[in-house]
Amino acid sequence: MYFTDRGLEELVKRRGDEEVTLAWLAEELQVFVDTFPEFETPIERFATWLARSDDPED
Repeated sequence: MYFTDRGLEELVKRRGDEEVTLAWLAEELQVFVDTFPEFETPIERFATWLARSDDPED
């Protein structure tokens, strides 16, 4: 198991039954980047990947 898997597993365990909007997720990611600016590039890449994940041209 990778270290990051533990965080993902904790997310599912603690919040797995909740429904969220993508707007909420974007706001939370922005707060995270504001708090930890060194993660701006990976978060931006992740957000772009999510935005385009069902687009066959990307």
